[in-house]
Amino acid sequence: MGQMVSDDKFEEQAARDVSHGNVVIVLYFFFAGGIIKNGREILFQAFNWESNKHNWWSNLEEKVTDLAESGFTSVWLPPPTQSLSREGYLPQNLYCLDSCYGSLHELKLLLHKMSEHNVRAMADVVINHRIGTTKGSNGMYNRYDGIPISWDEHAVTSCSGGKGNKSTGDNFDGVPNIDHTQPFVRKDIIEWLIWLRKSIGFQDFRFDFTKGYAAKFVKEYIEESKPLFAVGEYWDSCEYSPPDYRLNYNQDSHRQKIINWIDSTGGLCAAFDFTTKGILQEAVKGELWRLRDPEGKPPGVMGWWPSRSVTFIENHDTGSTQGHWPFPSDHIMEGYAYILTHPGIPTVFYDHFYDQRVPLHDEIAKLMQIRKCQDIHSRSSIKILEVRSDLYSAIIDDKLCMKIGDGSWCPSDPEWRLAVSGDRYAVWHK
Repeated sequence: MGQMVSDDKFEEQAARDVSHGNVVIVLYFFFAGGIIKNGREILFQAFNWESNKHNWWSNLEEKVTDLAESGFTSVWLPPPTQSLSREGYLPQNLYCLDSCYGSLHELKLLLHKMSEHNVRAMADVVINHRIGTTKGSNGMYNRYDGIPISWDEHAVTSCSGGKGNKSTGDNFDGVPNIDHTQPFVRKDIIEWLIWLRKSIGFQDFRFDFTKGYAAKFVKEYIEESKPLFAVGEYWDSCEYSPPDYRLNYNQDSHRQKIINWIDSTGGLCAAFDFTTKGILQEAVKGELWRLRDPEGKPPGVMGWWPSRSVTFIENHDTGSTQGHWPFPSDHIMEGYAYILTHPGIPTVFYDHFYDQRVPLHDEIAKLMQIRKCQDIHSRSSIKILEVRSDLYSAIIDDKLCMKIGDGSWCPSDPEWRLAVSGDRYAVWHK
């Protein structure tokens, strides 16, 4: 049995912190933690891998009203900083917010409109690595002369060519990796995160490539910069078995790594539920029995720590034009019928909401509306009724009943009324 974590332990720790005088941290825990505790978030990833080729901030500004009316609470924006890659994931001058997505002025107009519509802006925080401006002693670009946060080689890990300490996580090859063990580095990062919050208008943070540095630093950054909500990308490979490398039924060790990472942030940061994505995208191909673990629970992070599980079926890396780990394109609505009716914090991908050849916008919005009307949240209880190769059915909070798969099924109790149905999915409520 894996490590299932209770939220009570964090409330108990907060009480202990009060007794030890750590009032600021505790007040933050109950303030920002209120969003996690409430558990009624629906996130929207507002970009794909090609968005940098368009006037993206202005494009999104036109969609804010629709996003708010659809029920999204937080919108994850692409990295806003100046970067050597158009997509934003090779940052250099962190304080320059003129990027391939648009100007600082256009970004501020977008954030202002989002604020007016009560939709929070989530910054994509890329702090595992940073491209230098000048060469250091070893000929690598690992000095940051002439720009704000003008670090020298001691800010770069020894494993990536710098004079700092050894990395506390996995190395991101080919670029200078930031040494988070250095107090001056953490001070500068915290000041920048606070600037993003207070001066620019971001309220939430998404931490990129969190396997690259210890989770305790994410905890410190959240405690000091106080985002209202934070989620980390801890992407590890699922377990497959040779010779055909079929996905293993049991992915407990995979989800345990994500659980451990969340735990090491003090529970302050949620995590993308890569376990659920990996299992779900195999299950919809005619192996829906995968969606119940041996304990009768959902088999991803959702089944063990749902209030910190940010579920999704696709993002800019797994899908879009990169397609590193794509969800089957003819099963997308089954995927959303699953994550939008289940515990956890669901995320909708831009391409599915706006860019599909067959528009899915209205179908996804309808599932979101049902989730809200039936008050399904991240901690909702779930009873899995039936699983077989062509059918998965479950009851959530005794308020909502759903099925996915080709198999014919409907609830036996006449109290259940059909709320919505589509290609290989149906949802009922009382």
